[in-house]
Amino acid sequence: MINAWATQAIEKLDEERRRARVTPLLEFPLPEEWGVRLLLKDESAQPEGGLKLRLARALFRDAIAAGRIRADTTVVEATGGAMAAAQAYLARLLGLPYVAVMPKKASGADVERLGGTCRYVHPPLAIYDEARELAERLGGHYVDHYTAAASVDWRGGSLAEELFGQLGACPHWVVVGAGTGATSAALGRHLRGRGLPGRLAVADPENSAYFPGWAYDAADYSTGMPSRIEGVGRPRLEPAFAADVVDLVVPVPDAASVAAARRLRAATGLAVGPASGTNLWGALELAARMRAEGVRGDVVAVIGEAHPRHLRACHDDAWAEGRGLDWRPHAARLADVLDRGAPW
Repeated sequence: MINAWATQAIEKLDEERRRARVTPLLEFPLPEEWGVRLLLKDESAQPEGGLKLRLARALFRDAIAAGRIRADTTVVEATGGAMAAAQAYLARLLGLPYVAVMPKKASGADVERLGGTCRYVHPPLAIYDEARELAERLGGHYVDHYTAAASVDWRGGSLAEELFGQLGACPHWVVVGAGTGATSAALGRHLRGRGLPGRLAVADPENSAYFPGWAYDAADYSTGMPSRIEGVGRPRLEPAFAADVVDLVVPVPDAASVAAARRLRAATGLAVGPASGTNLWGALELAARMRAEGVRGDVVAVIGEAHPRHLRACHDDAWAEGRGLDWRPHAARLADVLDRGAPW
């Protein structure tokens, strides 16, 4: 039986979801002669969390309903970036202490600004054991979103329902990145479950297991290397990733992600991170393929995490050069294709 606090907490989460406005669709400029429209579903318009807020909300709701999170529970997670910010935002909403365990070189400024605490550990892969052990010591709840995302029900108010409601007609392609894999699974199941003609593509950075695992139909595929693109890519196929509803996985060079993020900022003014660049690059590749094949229609790419902090990261030359990401050749390729009519 759900207690009074749990009932109130779930009501707060549901009210927060109802207050959240529908995130906009922005048009990315393509040459008119292509006959292809590229739309960007801008999840950075979500309050405090971007693309990860919908999943974080569902994870909290599920854990509260099951009694894993109570009125005095410390919520612990092994993550940084947008997922940590989203969870810190929700923990503050519910009056819960929150601890994000993240790699030593990560920035926890957003978590701390939202009232959470950061614990930094090294090496990076130690964050998972540290978070699990910390939750046990504190009598808290370890969210473990990579595993939990496979089973949580987050259809209510989902990205898929909202996106297809906005579009009116089904696009030729929907493009999304994969971190937990839950977003691509939800979008793909929406397409398949309703018999829609659109296809789903996952844009995948270097070092990630999603492209080779999908291509070789190997659910246990592992690269053993972390992604350099925050928010997308994993060294293994996560439980929530549903390969059977993905029509194509597009590998994207990390430096191309940086170039595309810069091109997106120039077109929209949004200071997106490289994960949005990954998605844009994949979407542009598919749009160019449609152009070459004489196919007309829409491509929709999901973007998120536009934040001023990215101005000091992928939009900064010194940051990119320090990581060996030479974005200039990829930027030149985008200019040739989009501005001068060259083939992809």
